[in-house]
This record gives sequence, structure tokens and C-alpha cells, in this order.
Amino acid sequence: MNHSEHSLKAFVVLSRAYRAINDQANKHITSYKLNPTEFAVLELLFHKGDQPLQQIGGKILLASGSITYVVDKLEQKGYLARKACAKDRRVTYAHITEKGKELMEEIFPSHQEKIDEMFNVLSEEEKTQLIDLLKKTGYRAKELS
Repeated sequence: MNHSEHSLKAFVVLSRAYRAINDQANKHITSYKLNPTEFAVLELLFHKGDQPLQQIGGKILLASGSITYVVDKLEQKGYLARKACAKDRRVTYAHITEKGKELMEEIFPSHQEKIDEMFNVLSEEEKTQLIDLLKKTGYRAKELS
């Protein structure tokens, strides 16, 4: 296999692994009647606190137009609320509600277990190597854009 074919093979293997891992994680999330994007927003608020609506998309890799729709759905379900910023009325924050916190306290531990189950075929050293290699490749891809 030449250099270029090796790169292509790495890309295909990474893509397939990501799809398999993501499908498994999403299956777990959807069992709680949430879609993966709703879960990502709740998880962000659960772990990082209130977030300006305008910044959520960048933090969970979602197009900003979709954020309003997702926030609306989560608000209808009672998992989050919009809060106006006291200092700047143009800024609105997404705030996780008590009901949202309770849901995340129920979901997150088993979500984390699912992820661990998939990655526990690797030693801690291999996980560290994988993280480093993926970061290195990701940074390279960003440099090229």
C-alpha cells in the first residue's frame, strides 16, 4: 500500500468506526425520546451551565439556524428555558431546568457507561494515543482549510 492509499484506508476506517460508535450512542439517547442534537444541547447546559443561544451551535457543531428549533423543542418538553441577559438585552441564554437536570442525572451515567463499553477494548495508553492521533489529524485538517 502506498502513502496515499494508506491515508485513504485510515479515512475509511475512521469514518466507519465513527458511524458505528455514533449509531450505538444515539440508540441509547433516542430511547429517552431525545434526538442526538437535543441531548448535545442538554449535555452542554448540564455540564457547562447557562449558554448564550448564539454560541451553542459552535460548541456542539450545529448550524445556528437549527439551534432555535432545537431550543424550542426542549423548551416545549420543559427541559430548558430561555433567560434574558441582565447586562445585554440582545443576548438570550439557554438555561437547563430542574426537569432537564433530573433527566440528565438519569441519562448521563448510563450514556457514559455505553461509551466506556465501546472503548474498553483499548488500554488507557491506547486511548491516550488515539486521542493524540485524532487531535493531530484534526488540527492538520483545520490548517488546510
